[in-house]
Amino acid sequence: MRFIHTADWHIGRKLNGFDLLADQEAVFQKLVEVIKSQHVDAVVIAGDLYDRSLASEESVASLNQMLFCLNRELDLPLLVISGNHDSATRLSTGRQWFNQTQFFLNTQLKDAFEPVELGQTQFFLLPYFEPAQAREFFKDESLRTLNQAMPKVMKMLTKNFDPTKHHVLVGHFFAAGSTHTDSEIMVNVGGLDAVSLADLADFDYVALGHLHNRKAINEEKVQYAGSLLKFSVSEATQAKGVYLVNTETFERKFIELEPKHDLVHLTKSFAELTDPNFYHQINRDDFLALTLTDRDVITDAMAKLRDIYPHIIGVDRQHGVKLAHALNPQTVKLEPLNLLNRYYEETTGNKLSKQQLNWAQETLDSVKEENDAAN
Repeated sequence: MRFIHTADWHIGRKLNGFDLLADQEAVFQKLVEVIKSQHVDAVVIAGDLYDRSLASEESVASLNQMLFCLNRELDLPLLVISGNHDSATRLSTGRQWFNQTQFFLNTQLKDAFEPVELGQTQFFLLPYFEPAQAREFFKDESLRTLNQAMPKVMKMLTKNFDPTKHHVLVGHFFAAGSTHTDSEIMVNVGGLDAVSLADLADFDYVALGHLHNRKAINEEKVQYAGSLLKFSVSEATQAKGVYLVNTETFERKFIELEPKHDLVHLTKSFAELTDPNFYHQINRDDFLALTLTDRDVITDAMAKLRDIYPHIIGVDRQHGVKLAHALNPQTVKLEPLNLLNRYYEETTGNKLSKQQLNWAQETLDSVKEENDAAN
């Protein structure tokens, strides 16, 4: 059989304030085109379907339509797990009857040990879980990290292996030796929650989610799908897409998906970026991260750049800013009430009213009395 391995859709995500829902729906249609052209037998989604555990109504409606399209309109088995961004409880609503349409969804550790069998392949759907869940499931208080829990998880999974079939693990975790990008939430501290590759050795293929770079790890049988879209500047040079996996040979082929808006990082001078001869040659509608090579102060730089590039996600300087005059910092000691009045005026543009000053003075007097009494 041939299945698609994808992950980290993050439906509902925003990119520096820009709503990505239209981009996510557009890249999903590219995925549908691939599924139809490649005569796929099933789709694996390895976690983080949503970007937030409490997804917006628009995000829920969009994801529901995507899953309905794959499972009911295209009549494909879905093998899905929850990730660290998903709410396991909310995502699993309706799980009890999903299996009737071959929509296999696991959001709890306890459900991972019963394989889903499609043809000659057993799929083990291991959702994202915290060490506390493993401690409760195995009744073992010594399991403080994920890599301590994983050997027990793997031992229980392999007990259910049918030796006459192939075995695929679908997971959402940080595999030892992988590298992060800026758009991922760190769920390991000091490498303590990195899963050892030795724990995964019994599987023919390990279909992972969580890291957005598909090349985060270079292993024969372990693969991150990567995200469908670029979510940070650190991903600007990465190709995004899905993997087509053949369970007879476990050869995998990466298929790139073209986004509605690319994410591009440009390092240029302000003069170059505002030169029509330059900007007419590029797609100004892309999401752009701009690094200015100038060192001089540029008045209203962002406003002028936004007039040309509507989807700027950030502007920084390659070499900092050269000031016309050196700063001469001074330390000014102010009484608390004066300091509060200055801060309020600088942040709001207004001075504190007489009533506000009275309230502030009463609060300061009360605090002073408490401190004096304590001393």
